[in-house]
Amino acid sequence: MRILLLSMPDSFEHTPALTMRMPNGALASLAGNAGPGHQVAVADLILAQDRVGPTVERLVREHDPDVVGLSIMTFQRRTALRVIRLIRAIKPGVHIVAGGYDPSLAPEAYEPPSSGVDFIVRGEGELTFRALLRALSRNEPVETIPGLAYRTGAPGGGFRHTPDRPVNRLDDGTIALPDRGARVLTGYTFLGRPIDIVETSRGCTYDCSFCSIIEMRGRNFHTFDFSRVLADIGDARRRGARAIFLVDDNITLNVRRFEALCQAIVEAGLNDIHYIVQAMTSSIADHGERLAPLMRKAGFLYVFLGIENVLDEDLAFLRAAAKNAAREGGRRTGNATLRAIEHLHRAGLSVVGGIIVGNPDDTRASVEANLAFARRYVDWPYIQHPTPYPGTPMTDDFRRRGLIVNERVEEYDGTTAVVRTAHLDAEEVEFLRWRAERWMKLRHMPVALRRYPGFVLRHAPSMCAHTFRGSSWRSLLGLESERDVFRRYKRLRAAEREYIAEGPPPRLQIADCRLQTDGLQIAD
Repeated sequence: MRILLLSMPDSFEHTPALTMRMPNGALASLAGNAGPGHQVAVADLILAQDRVGPTVERLVREHDPDVVGLSIMTFQRRTALRVIRLIRAIKPGVHIVAGGYDPSLAPEAYEPPSSGVDFIVRGEGELTFRALLRALSRNEPVETIPGLAYRTGAPGGGFRHTPDRPVNRLDDGTIALPDRGARVLTGYTFLGRPIDIVETSRGCTYDCSFCSIIEMRGRNFHTFDFSRVLADIGDARRRGARAIFLVDDNITLNVRRFEALCQAIVEAGLNDIHYIVQAMTSSIADHGERLAPLMRKAGFLYVFLGIENVLDEDLAFLRAAAKNAAREGGRRTGNATLRAIEHLHRAGLSVVGGIIVGNPDDTRASVEANLAFARRYVDWPYIQHPTPYPGTPMTDDFRRRGLIVNERVEEYDGTTAVVRTAHLDAEEVEFLRWRAERWMKLRHMPVALRRYPGFVLRHAPSMCAHTFRGSSWRSLLGLESERDVFRRYKRLRAAEREYIAEGPPPRLQIADCRLQTDGLQIAD
């Protein structure tokens, strides 16, 4: 069969396409595990944000897929449904499969037949998608495939869900390497440096209230063998990657393993790559004196540190106190954040500070306390607002307290405040974050210039224009207020989300020429 896999163009405020265009690692993994006899094309639409409609049309015409799969996060749902309508207008008979966090945790959003979705792959996709492709190619029933939702035969029928598929253990060789050669678009970069995605483990055993991981796969942690990980890094490097984001859910859950991985990277001579990683605050605090220098030797430059919040009461709401606690002799002795940052800075690593403000009981003072901490200690702010993603405990808390003020899921991007606190309107929380972090980002420019001089020298004006978009000469001269600039920024941000027009006009359709005889299906 011919398969086209798409990731959505919607990007986060903190990872603008100008500076960071990362591939969707899950799609490359699906391609590598699709099974024999299939032709798979992967297209990350982040590479075509300004021409999504024409790009989708071209890809469907060129590849004439039997199956189109879409990876969807909640804030990408509206765009995905528009992309599906466009695909249906071009090729009505194609099988459309949705997967990722949003379809897995909010299947009801895709239940109406008007969504255009035929199947949902729930949770981890490799084995379920491979089984689905095998069944479709052989014209066999799909009812026995675990982890699948499929349309019933009744007119206007909804989905029927098969039992969940157990999570993959990863250490048994079942999951093959990603197929990066299936990608049909190019231009993945991090500050001008070619970038790729590698995972070494999946899962987490913590239960943070804001996180969708536990809802997707439960509380568990499984790892790939180092030989596979190094082969994966080596494949990305051979294909040109000079920066790699290790996308693990919680790679520092097993510190000894992560330390051994850093050493293995050095010994394999793969430390000429710039690595980015997500890390748990308590792990870095407790082991950073030894671990951070080794990370730097292995090529790590940026560490996304899950600080979450510097106030104990907010950490309690986020259920993140345990993974942000400093410990001595097995006992909790306070917040681990400062010690973790000191270890990383001493080793020459930059801290991307993951902080959440706007929790239910936040006041202006508590929000400002977190912003002041970020201003003083983190190198690049990744400040977000609590967002009621489908299935998370946080969502239940917010609904119970009546704090959700925005149901437009396309704005559930983490930097649009969609919930209020008991003391502050949502817009006020967002304004406080927006006002503070623009200057934090500007402060990092000299560091970025030293590391990536060519890119920054060429693009500094565009980078500043993006960070300070909404500003004008009038605002620079003090002739209009920050509130005016913020409102203009909000309008610009809303316009940026319109990647594809709603309700595309009918297009010239690809003929769906199929001869079916006695269960044998021959595709044109």
